[in-house]
Amino acid sequence: MPEAEPREMLRTRGLQAWYGESHILHGIDLVVREGEVVTLLGRNGAGRTTILKAILGMVGRRSGSIEVDGVETVGMPTHRIARLGIGYCPEERGIFSNLTVEENLLLPREVRAGGLPLEEIYAMFPNLLERRGSLGTRISGGEQQMLAMARILRTGARLLLLDEITEGLAPVIVQSLHGLIGKLKAKGFTIVLVEQNFHFAANLADRHYVIERGMIADMIPCEDLVASTGKLNQYLGV
Repeated sequence: MPEAEPREMLRTRGLQAWYGESHILHGIDLVVREGEVVTLLGRNGAGRTTILKAILGMVGRRSGSIEVDGVETVGMPTHRIARLGIGYCPEERGIFSNLTVEENLLLPREVRAGGLPLEEIYAMFPNLLERRGSLGTRISGGEQQMLAMARILRTGARLLLLDEITEGLAPVIVQSLHGLIGKLKAKGFTIVLVEQNFHFAANLADRHYVIERGMIADMIPCEDLVASTGKLNQYLGV
């Protein structure tokens, strides 16, 4: 018998979103299955971050359908959506600068059972173990990014929404984050990754959605990526 397809962790249908009177998303249809890494590619201002915020209800208004692990969430407040097992890592990271690294890690509440214990976090992020007593303002940008990601792993979230995690970081840190995404995928986490550089997750992602003007311009599965490199360069203005 053929293997059953993994269950859908996230599906949007006809997703529309507004900030005030500004209509940003215009009918987003996408699907992310359990254990997949899916990227949202596009230029700045295309609507990629708004997709993540709309999934969590962090926009002024939204319509259409958003199902998280089979649960319709368009009518839910953000705190209830998060408790379905979603972790959000915003581009600005949101580190508490007056708390130490370890205090930042101990702060989040569980959204679901199964959050990673500190010992496992420190094994996964050895830099954070070395800096656990340092204030959030006293660690590097790369360490802040690792802390932001480690913090959501403490909550028990299994669907991770990661926004531009490589932005402004040195190549050696970007390479470390690439390895981390691979480890998380191997552990069964489901990841939606907003990126401008498709090379970062090229060998990890199952699908790439190209976002333009609040719409999906293209969807490129991993097996078509090499043949589609020229087209992606045009989309992204590389």
